[in-house]
Amino acid sequence: MRRPEVTELRWRDPPLGEVATPKGHLRLTLSVGSGLARRAGDPPGRVWGLGDRGPNLKIRDAIKQYGLDHLKPLKDLAGAKVLPVAGFQPALAELQVSKDRVELVRVLPLSTPDGPLSGRALPGSEEAAMEPTFDLAGHPLPTDAAGADPEGVVALADGGFWVSEEYGPSVMRVDATGVVRSRWIPEGAGRRRLNRGFEGLAISADERWLYVIFQSALAGDDPMHTRIWKLDARDGSRVGDYAYPFDPPESFAEDEPVTTDDLKASELLEVGPDRLLVLERVTRSARIYRVDLAEGRPLAKTLVFTTDHHPEVAQDLEGVCRLSEHELLIATDNDFGVLGAETRFYRLRFHTPL
Repeated sequence: MRRPEVTELRWRDPPLGEVATPKGHLRLTLSVGSGLARRAGDPPGRVWGLGDRGPNLKIRDAIKQYGLDHLKPLKDLAGAKVLPVAGFQPALAELQVSKDRVELVRVLPLSTPDGPLSGRALPGSEEAAMEPTFDLAGHPLPTDAAGADPEGVVALADGGFWVSEEYGPSVMRVDATGVVRSRWIPEGAGRRRLNRGFEGLAISADERWLYVIFQSALAGDDPMHTRIWKLDARDGSRVGDYAYPFDPPESFAEDEPVTTDDLKASELLEVGPDRLLVLERVTRSARIYRVDLAEGRPLAKTLVFTTDHHPEVAQDLEGVCRLSEHELLIATDNDFGVLGAETRFYRLRFHTPL
């Protein structure tokens, strides 16, 4: 495999605000790297980025990093997190990619016809029971039927989008104004592990088929495989189920020690009929593979890119989209800057068409 040329692009995370804490200010920034998409008919370099459910902190990090000692009664509560912006509204971001930089064009908040989406768990969901959330004062936050944890996005010819999210897990049809017009939870999707739902999303060129990938193995499945589902975009019915094999945990030397629990699939991208790119990663290490669904349910993988050859690429890669036949744009997830991370964008230029 001939290695692609990798160029980091200039970008500055837009501020979302600051929260005063005993150990200084908690500075929050816009997150746009959880998913990336490009609409073929858009101007050159126009890309859509996606943030997830919003800023969140583990209780122990909130105490250690920001001195929020009043939260100590919650530190032994399994899965508990604090949401610094309890009413956060997930959003898409329209971006412009030029030769050497990425710039924000606008933010498109996501809502339902009745009001904004939130990042809080769905009523009766496993997240609500296993990952209780609290505001900065330590008060428990209510669940929300309009809650979503967006992770994947595709941009459609009519100006709208499909967005995949982890809570349901579900796929949401979003119009050009950011309003969710339908939301499907495909049958069998409830077998996913906590916070390991629909992570990546892709669509066929004719927009007839959707492809979703679970972040990790379904409960009861071989932990060395996750699943790619092919869905009919007309009604959400599942028409294909494929086993995607993870690389051995010990192969991710930059992240040692790694177990099967650490293996994740973070993005999907369609590059031909039933042919996909899959972003597979741990924390520091990430790899992009090409798979052909026509070759069978247990999928063979062809390596396209690995950070093992490019240590300059930052950790926590999550977003991937195609800029041209020879170029990909990849992005890291900054987790809204709660622990100081910044979004990083890279252009990958390949010597043969993708």
